[in-house]
Amino acid sequence: MNKPRISTLLPISLFVVIGVVMAMGLQRDPKVLPSMLINKSVPAFDLASLDGTPNLNSGTFKNKGFVVLNVFASWCVSCREEHPFLMQLAKDKRFSLLGVDWKDNNADAKDYLAKMGNPFAHIGVDQSGRAGIDLGVSGVPETFVIDAQGFVRTRIPGPLSPEIWKSEIEPILAGKAS
Repeated sequence: MNKPRISTLLPISLFVVIGVVMAMGLQRDPKVLPSMLINKSVPAFDLASLDGTPNLNSGTFKNKGFVVLNVFASWCVSCREEHPFLMQLAKDKRFSLLGVDWKDNNADAKDYLAKMGNPFAHIGVDQSGRAGIDLGVSGVPETFVIDAQGFVRTRIPGPLSPEIWKSEIEPILAGKAS
């Protein structure tokens, strides 16, 4: 009986390994990018305010209760879709809704908010995109929930919806998330 040769087993083994890796990749949602900030402190940043009030910085989140930080831009189509829901959320007193205007022109952002309404208690301007990079923003809109200790509890890429809010954020606000 002949023993299988390495030259025969190696390609077969390699094929099996590649097949397993590809099968594992098919089980993952390509739109979901994990955040390295979950349960870590908000990275240090200091952003000028869109309306000339004090800067929005990482210290803003400490001892303020929950903060929902929404990263948006006037040029973002998905941000416009999400905006009516943000206007509803602004009425909820369980958290502060803050904004970061990302890679945008101040005049355009002010015009956008004047037309659509301003749901944010405070808005920082990130024209360079540096704070967004530090937060791990991959595009707008993105939303972060930050607790009273300044720790990021979750990150939601893409527009918020009532369904996402109910399944992803409500449990955190109710203290039922791990």
